[in-house]
Amino acid sequence: MNTQREQLIQQWLTTLFETDQFKISFLAGDASFRRYARIKLNDKAFMLMDAPPDKEDCLPFVKIDEFFDQQGLRVPHIHGKDLSQGLLLLEDFGDNLLSSYLEQHTVDAYYQQCFKQLHQLQAIDASAADLPLYDYAMLMREMQLLSDWLLPALQIEPTVAEQQMIAQSYDFVADQVLQQPQVIVHRDFHSRNLMILADETDLGIIDFQDAVIGADSYDLISLTRDAYVQWPAAQVEQWFADFYALLPATSKQQRDLQHFKRDADVMSIQRHIKILGIFVRLAVRDGKRNYLNDMPRVMWYLQQELKTFPELAAFAGYIDEVVLPKFVTEFGDYQEVTA
Repeated sequence: MNTQREQLIQQWLTTLFETDQFKISFLAGDASFRRYARIKLNDKAFMLMDAPPDKEDCLPFVKIDEFFDQQGLRVPHIHGKDLSQGLLLLEDFGDNLLSSYLEQHTVDAYYQQCFKQLHQLQAIDASAADLPLYDYAMLMREMQLLSDWLLPALQIEPTVAEQQMIAQSYDFVADQVLQQPQVIVHRDFHSRNLMILADETDLGIIDFQDAVIGADSYDLISLTRDAYVQWPAAQVEQWFADFYALLPATSKQQRDLQHFKRDADVMSIQRHIKILGIFVRLAVRDGKRNYLNDMPRVMWYLQQELKTFPELAAFAGYIDEVVLPKFVTEFGDYQEVTA
């Protein structure tokens, strides 16, 4: 412990535990300014979240964690908190990320469990959650990340006509998304944010601090069209059907399975447009270039999903003809998983 921040952590934990006989081990970082450390005290383990207040506001995490915990979702219990210092002591979920256990013969069982937990999440009364709305402005702002970060990184400057076409395409996507049933959305529900817990069937859910009220297809596609892994298209289609079967009757009114699959496709388009911008921003602004390795997969997803919508033919053509040649040169190409 040599920095002022680490001394502060040491003092806070000493006061909390009423002893200094604990061990702190910091873990590798993620895509934010937060960092985590495992705390060992006798035979117990805890997870420290260090979120410096000038860089990260951990109040949203605390509010959502405590709310989800009260609703019976499997999120980490909070054992101690000092929001003014940006320090939280959490239940330790261990190191077994779901992503490390997914193989062709295991993924279906794990994802069926995920679907059950997603429906548990979506069954919570959204009006009681006090979460921001995933509204038109947010959906548009997220898609604009492609225009603001990916296109400049490829030295592409759209013409005025192309800018209008892109804006109209974003508008179409946002409008379609807002017509879907609105529920609580984790917003980053994928295999790197789910934990396999010892002696438990439920998966541990983490990284939910950006939760919103939004489309009921969002978390499904975060999981099944994961930016970090691709599964065969037929299997994904079956997962959509499995998830649809679990939806409440109110979410199926005038919305058959084909309609739901279309909803999932347009939600995928929004998410993958956003991710292409975010991954470049993480690399350029934050120096986290490892996310660029997954760019080709995300672009492949987007190209496939755009084919579903004649209304987006001009945007699809722009991606294929203007963006893709430079994209492949910069980030590489992607080979589809077919089996």
